[in-house]
Amino acid sequence: MSAQLVAVLVLAAGTYAFRLAGPLLHGRVELPPRVQELLTTGATVLLVALLATGALMAGHGFAGWARPAGVLAGGVLAWRRAPFAVVVVAAAGVTALLRLAGLP
Repeated sequence: MSAQLVAVLVLAAGTYAFRLAGPLLHGRVELPPRVQELLTTGATVLLVALLATGALMAGHGFAGWARPAGVLAGGVLAWRRAPFAVVVVAAAGVTALLRLAGLP
């Protein structure tokens, strides 16, 4: 068996065990309020980091200014509770117009 196959099987088993632990331990383990707060904050930080990476990076370099501007426009509309379709179309439109204007 190759090392890659072993690594995939170990990761698959670990992922399955991790996902199975939630339903099995639900109601049996009570986390302190401080830990629950830290987990919520950690999830938020991870989502913001993912958003920032996706908005600012293309491959190994900076994506240019058009993409972050589109993400910002979509974020403002989402914050103002615009419908999802409006948020997506506006973000794509801002990005496309800025690229059409010559901004990378």
